[in-house]
Amino acid sequence: MNRLKDATSPYLLQHADNPVDWHPWGEEAFAEARRRDVPLLISVGYSACHWCHVMAHESFEDPGTARLMNEHFVNIKVDREERPDVDAVYMGATQAMTRQGGWPMTVFATPEGHPFYCGTYFPRPHFQRLLTEVHNVWVGDRQSVLQQGAKVVEALTTNTTLPSGAVPKEETLALAMRNLGQEFDGVNGGFGRAPKFPPSMVLEFLLRSGEREMSGETLGSMARGGLYDQLGGGFARYSVDAEWVVPHFEKMLYDNALLLRVYTHWWKAGGGELARRVALETADWLLREMRTGEGGFASALDADSEGVEGKFYVWTPEELREVLGEDDGRWAQELFEVTGTFEHGTSVLQLPRDPDDPARYASVRERLLAARDRRVRPGRDDKVVASWNGLAIAALAETGMVFERPDLVAAATAAADLLASTHVADGRLLRTSKDGRAGTNAGVLEDYANLAEGLISLYGVTGEARWLRLAGSLLDTVLDRFADDTGGFYDTADDSERLFQRPQDPTDNATPSGQFAAAGALLSYGALTGSTRHREAAQAALGAVSVLATGHARFAGWGLAVARAALDGPVEVAVIGPADDPRTAELHREALLADVPGLVVARGPGDFPELLEGRGLVGGAPAAYVCKGFTCRLPVTTVDDLRAELGAAR
Repeated sequence: MNRLKDATSPYLLQHADNPVDWHPWGEEAFAEARRRDVPLLISVGYSACHWCHVMAHESFEDPGTARLMNEHFVNIKVDREERPDVDAVYMGATQAMTRQGGWPMTVFATPEGHPFYCGTYFPRPHFQRLLTEVHNVWVGDRQSVLQQGAKVVEALTTNTTLPSGAVPKEETLALAMRNLGQEFDGVNGGFGRAPKFPPSMVLEFLLRSGEREMSGETLGSMARGGLYDQLGGGFARYSVDAEWVVPHFEKMLYDNALLLRVYTHWWKAGGGELARRVALETADWLLREMRTGEGGFASALDADSEGVEGKFYVWTPEELREVLGEDDGRWAQELFEVTGTFEHGTSVLQLPRDPDDPARYASVRERLLAARDRRVRPGRDDKVVASWNGLAIAALAETGMVFERPDLVAAATAAADLLASTHVADGRLLRTSKDGRAGTNAGVLEDYANLAEGLISLYGVTGEARWLRLAGSLLDTVLDRFADDTGGFYDTADDSERLFQRPQDPTDNATPSGQFAAAGALLSYGALTGSTRHREAAQAALGAVSVLATGHARFAGWGLAVARAALDGPVEVAVIGPADDPRTAELHREALLADVPGLVVARGPGDFPELLEGRGLVGGAPAAYVCKGFTCRLPVTTVDDLRAELGAAR
């Protein structure tokens, strides 16, 4: 009996009609494996995963394969986005056994959950043979299986304390910059070889450090290549080539939230019209295609439509002419480099140069987008993930302020309202919701940290203290429930479900690591409130940066960005004045526009946060106080003077 029909995960619901007797993750499945005395088969994936769909069609929808699975195993289907902790511990085992990882992840485990054989995608004939062989070994040589499982668990749980160094210094960041320079692709932008993932967190560090060459080349190349959707806005998950031409077409909320914030920061740092255009197009895409009915943001769009990867996005010259006519079709073919860059004579649209006729370009883009909207759309994963919505809240709030788009700030506020009302209870956080109904999975470290980061950014833009108070509550839980005894943080709370290993990884992946995200939010909160506890916790969590900076700087980008802010202060600005006085608004906006690493802004008057205490008007006029560590320079009352003070404080 398939038990997925009541799941809240769209990914699990995709498998609810399989002939496989799927269980969701939980004690019921483990108890059934013990009762039947059979192994577990744990299949981990996510809704936008192309090869997950392929294996589902080939094997999980096939009655013969399902029969082998049902006869010999208790089968568990896991949405890695709902249970990143489960994904993390079994991915560790998969990588240890095979030296590679990916999704779908296929794990054979004892009824206690100890993995003894792991892999990723298996074609159906191979998978059927594997099912039979694992069953035969379980029946005929059980002891070797149990020993293998015990060895894997012992290897993964022995000496798991992660190394940590001293608080990063200027020399640490300089060393990281040299390390990044050695891995930089000076021809195409980005770091390393294909496939290339957008290095969002590294770019934040580069921009905060005033580095313009590596950051500008990478941001420009990504924006002009096929990774970026030249018609609808938004970025695909990664590029399969080193030139950013052909993407893996799935679109993830977290990538686009992070990149939206980076392109907004690039504009503040002088990125010009390209930065502005890409930021606003990406923001508009988020609102148009990713908002849920409850005001949150969906997790992902699939790579596939009609069972074909990329079909929604690619074009042929003939299709361009059919939509645009002969002249405009030829012009668009040249402009977008429709030269057969993808499969079967199709192309991903690129925009290697700005069009020489902006009005014609706008018309062509509008008509192509309208035609594309009539195609069968990729599927959307509608679940709302706390962590990724926190990233979106921060990005939309800041972008809305910078480009004077109150609708973006309103969207950030609506998402924060949903998270506060649906995901938060008694200071604890649930990771997901769908259709306004919270799931049952506990929030992990990245959920608390990224939501706190988003709420702090939203407070800085709106001045609404409720968001900062909620961020403080979440961060108190981080300190009380997630801390280890070395200054770092576990990825799960001390009262979360016990797996065979308690996951802990300070390195960035597609999103900031939970530890570095926590360090950033703790640093900002401490700067606004003067809390020594929060600042010291942030500094301790950054110790891992000192270890990673020498050879693995690409995987510590957010930690490096937070360390840059910590070394620079961070700069604190208190803006005091009546909310309805336009002079207050001008000072507030000028403070938020400053290109200053880790800047925090409070608007009052008031006694919370503590940065506002004792600050008043100057000569009856609104005033801004520029501070570091609550030690402030003389207050100013004009935008020009505030700009000068911020420049001097950096």
